[in-house]
Parts: sequence; structure tokens; C-alpha cells
Amino acid sequence: MLIDFFLRLKSARIPVTIMEFLTLLEALERQLAFGSVEEFYYLARLCLVKDESNFDKFDRVFMAYFQGVIDPLEELTGEIPEEWLRKLTERFLTEEEKQQIKALGGLDKLLETLKKRLEEQKERHQGGSKWIGTGGTSPFGAYGYNPEGIRIGQDGSRHRRAVKVWDKREFRDLDDSVELGTRNIKVALRRLRNFAREGAAEELDLPGTIRATAGNAGCLDLRMVPERHNKVKVLLFLDVGGSMDPHVALCEQLFSAARSEFKHLEYFYFHNFVYERVWRENGRRWDRQMPTLDVIHQFGPDYKLIFVGDAAMGPYEIQFVGGSVEHHNPEPGAVWLRRLLDQYHQAVWLNPGAEREWPYTTSVQMVRQLMGDQMYPLTSAGLDRAIHYLGK
Repeated sequence: MLIDFFLRLKSARIPVTIMEFLTLLEALERQLAFGSVEEFYYLARLCLVKDESNFDKFDRVFMAYFQGVIDPLEELTGEIPEEWLRKLTERFLTEEEKQQIKALGGLDKLLETLKKRLEEQKERHQGGSKWIGTGGTSPFGAYGYNPEGIRIGQDGSRHRRAVKVWDKREFRDLDDSVELGTRNIKVALRRLRNFAREGAAEELDLPGTIRATAGNAGCLDLRMVPERHNKVKVLLFLDVGGSMDPHVALCEQLFSAARSEFKHLEYFYFHNFVYERVWRENGRRWDRQMPTLDVIHQFGPDYKLIFVGDAAMGPYEIQFVGGSVEHHNPEPGAVWLRRLLDQYHQAVWLNPGAEREWPYTTSVQMVRQLMGDQMYPLTSAGLDRAIHYLGK
């Protein structure tokens, strides 16, 4: 049965080998997957597929071959979660209704109006278009819609229209112990490696020792050389929180691979865009910030700079003073990005968002232009292109 499955994979141009097939059979013999089609699927994919770009082909062959073994229609049981019912007042509008709602006319006007609302409002509101509330079309509040507002008291982004966020936001550090799915990322990052022998001579030079001993009439003459290591230096800036939440697993894989491949790796966190300060830890406490100028002064221009973020934000956050959603930035974010690019000439931006959607997001186009068009999708092919550019 499995031999036919193996031949189907070969016919689909998936580069599987006899040794990998024997590894799968040995794993099944040891009952690493038993009595579960799902467990067998993941085990087979792990043993037989070497490149993530072939996952889709493998899935198609697997579904076609084991048709009938997997029942796509599982019995639906259980009750509707209570939390689903709590958001019945959440506002979803048609495109025509959205066009009828006008923005207040800029960040300054929004902040001025919010100040007035705070002074005037005395009670909770829901479904309106003026007061701070929920489920309405007011620029201030949660679970409603406005083309340009301030989000207050909402658990996560919905329309990604907020120009300011007034919430306590807790994030966690990316997990650098994640290994599953990092293989292709590691292979791509290894192309940046530039090995050199520098420092104290601590490693046995076997060829040199043999030559020296032969030239010394057979008397042992040990020769030592410095340890061979990767001399490439990388600065990694990671966007976290908000619209990046759906991409956490992928970013963890990249982070884990980078930690294992580069001896000289420095990493920092930011939210949406870089400003005058960044964070070493993703708890992002205001008393644990590091000035961006200190980064520039501490790490030389021989570092390669990699940004990771979806670049999905309000144009205010890039262009204007005070545009950040979390604090009042005294200088536009674009100024700080240019300062970093002036220091680090080899720089790329990896975007986990779908590349086909980039042209429809103003902020993505702005960041792409600031980066000199060196924005790449966080896919196998995109990562290959980015590493090729950095390796020039």
C-alpha cells in the first residue's frame, strides 16, 4: 500500500528517496504514529518532504491517495461559545455605509475632539456616532467602524484603521526554541555565512600537523589554528503585536533559525515602525528601552540589517511627528529609518503579509519606497532573494 503512495509522490515530482521511505517504514514499525490518520500524515510529511515548497504537492497526493480513509465531514457537536454571543453588538457595515462615514480630518483634530468628549461624556454609550462607546460609528471606542479613529478597550485589531491605540498591551518574547519548520529558513540563512579563522590558535590543524611531523623526521609536531566561525554580523528588528499577531509562529521560526545560524546576532523589538527607542525584550516596558541612536553608535556599519514586519499601519505613523499609536514621537518614523539605512547599507525588509495585497496598502508602499524596493515576502522564495541581496 505504501509503495504505491511512494510512487505517487515520485510521479508528482516530489524528490523523495528510498532511504527516506525506509525511514518512514522504520518509524511506523516503532509505532511513532498508530491508529490516527492525522499522526500518520505529519509523520509521513516529516520523513518524506525535505523542502516546504513541496508541502502543497504532498497534501494533494496524500488526499487523493487516501480518499475515503479521511472523512471530511465530522459530526458537529457542542454549543456555541458564550464569548461569541457577547459580541452581537459588534458593528459590521457594507461598503456603501462605510463611504458615508467621514473621518474627522487628521490626527490633531482627532485628539482635540477626544479631549472634548472626555470632558463632556458622563455615561456609557453603545451604537452611536459621537460618544466614546462600542458597536457604533464614532471615531472613539471599540467594536465599531470609523475610517480614522482611536481604539479604546478592544481586544485586538479588526479593520486596522486606528491611528492611535489607548490600551495596555501585553506581548511576549518570540520563542527561539521553536525548531519545527525552521529547516528551509536555516538553509537560506546559511548562504550568508562567511567563515574565517580569527583569534587565538585553539583548534588542532590536522593537515598542518601531518606535514610538520613528516618534515620533522617523524617526530610529532603539533600545529594549532584559530577556530573557524561565521563572521557575518546581523541586526534583526522584529515588529510585534497588533496586525503581526497572525504571523507569530512564522516569525518564531525565523527567529529560532537566526539564533542558531549567526554567532553575531543582535535583535530588537518595535511596534509598527521604528522611532527614537527600541526594546531588547518584548515586554516592552518604558523603563527598559534602548535609544535607537545607541544602536547605531554601538554596532558598526559591517552589520547587515533585517526588518521583519507587515508594514500595515496608518501613514501617520511613518510621516508625522506624534504619529505613533503608542506614544508621542518627536520625529517622524521615516527619519529614523533613513538614519538606520545610512549606517547599514545592506538592509532588507521581510514582510509576512501576502505579497499580492501589498499594492493595496498605502503604508506598505511607503515603507517599500523608503527601503529602496528591498522588501521581500517572508516565504522560501522571498527569503532566498533577500539573502542573495544581502550576500552581494
